[in-house]
Formats: sequence, structure tokens, C-alpha cells
Amino acid sequence: MMSSAANGLIVLVALLHVGFLVLEMFFWDKPIGRRVFGLTREFATHSRVLAANQGLYNGFLAAGLCWGLWLGAAGFAVKVFFLLCVVAAGVFGGFTASRMILVVQALPAGLALALLTMG
Repeated sequence: MMSSAANGLIVLVALLHVGFLVLEMFFWDKPIGRRVFGLTREFATHSRVLAANQGLYNGFLAAGLCWGLWLGAAGFAVKVFFLLCVVAAGVFGGFTASRMILVVQALPAGLALALLTMG
């Protein structure tokens, strides 16, 4: 039961990171991206390449979580590693960019990690 809940949260975290990839790589300087991230048109235009790079890294996090899920029980260590990466990125972003990152990124990954290690 606990592993099903953990895997469900891991799927959610992976989907969130696919969403971040799409927003950062393709919509950063579009109205929806600027609205989500609270950016001015000028800043979004000038930082577009950096955001695309950041989006790619979010895609790697999602891919790693999916890989761990695909491995099943043998993917425990993979899931732990990538969840720790997400938590670390979320905590860093929460203290350097926006406190909301703690809630949107670090909290779901932390909960998934807790459930995974308790199961």
C-alpha cells in the first residue's frame, strides 16, 4: 500500500517536472510562461536560453524518476537518488529564487521520498 502511494507521488513529481520542462523550454517568454513565473517581457527575452537549459535539467529529473518506476522494486535506489536531487533543487530554489518552489517542487518530492523509504 505504502509503495503504491509512493509511486503515485513519484508519478506526480515526474509530471510536474515534465511541465516545468515545457514551460521553461517552450513558453518561458510567452504570456503563459511570463505569468506563471512572474516575468517581465524584457527579462524573459534575455533569459530564455538559460531557462531552456534549466528546463532540460528538469526533463532529466523526470526521466530518472520514470526510469526508477520502470525498474520496479529494483529501481528503489534510482528513485531515492532522483527524489533527493529534486528535494535539493527545490530547497535551493526555495531559498534563492522563490519560496513557492519549496511547496511546488520540494514538498511533493519529500513526501514521495518519505513514503518510499517507509514502504
